[in-house]
Amino acid sequence: MHAVKEKVDRLESILGEFIIHTDVSLSRLEREVEKLQDEMKDFKDEMRVFKDEMKDFKDEMRVFKDEMKDFKDEMKDFKDEMRDFKDEMSDFKRNIEADRKEINKQWAYLAKKMGTLDEDLVAPAVRPVLTKYFDCEPLSRSIRNLRRIDGDTFEIDVLASCKDRVFMIEVKSSPKTDHVEEILEKATLFKRFFPEYENKEVIPIFAGIIFPENVVKYATRKDLYVMEYKEWEYMDIINFEEVKSK
Repeated sequence: MHAVKEKVDRLESILGEFIIHTDVSLSRLEREVEKLQDEMKDFKDEMRVFKDEMKDFKDEMRVFKDEMKDFKDEMKDFKDEMRDFKDEMSDFKRNIEADRKEINKQWAYLAKKMGTLDEDLVAPAVRPVLTKYFDCEPLSRSIRNLRRIDGDTFEIDVLASCKDRVFMIEVKSSPKTDHVEEILEKATLFKRFFPEYENKEVIPIFAGIIFPENVVKYATRKDLYVMEYKEWEYMDIINFEEVKSK
């Protein structure tokens, strides 16, 4: 009996310890469950906040897309307006250019009619033309140069002098082939009437508003430079390379 009682006591002791451990484990489990529940609640709350933020973000993105679409539409309208503006400016420039050329043309014909081609068109072009083609900076320039010797009269329309050359420019309102021979003949007499240029090369130039093609060809064959009112914009030597290369 004594042995049985000891066993019973031991079993009761073991059972008691088991119950105590079980209670402790259950308490710990309850706390863990409560903690997990709290964490799940926090997680759900965070997910709810995240969903709200995502919704706000999507709304903002929708607004941004709408704004970008509006911006693109405005940029397209702006580009279309700029294209129209450029086209209008191109038309305006063409009209201005046409008007300017027409004014120059009328001015040239007026100068021809009034007999002022030499001072109105040719003389102002002497410096740029001689600089461009002959690398010559004119030291002097004069118009309607008249000399008389022994009863003979000699007149040069425009005269320009550089360091080692003198340019005898004859202006004709209606250029003809006969003028070519006339100018070349005058060039041979030039130093008789202008002896101060004895040590300079004489270069004759035939100037006018418009030259017939046959006159230009004839002048070129005779090594005579032709200066024309090119494109109703500026005086220019139109056969320089042809004469120079001969």
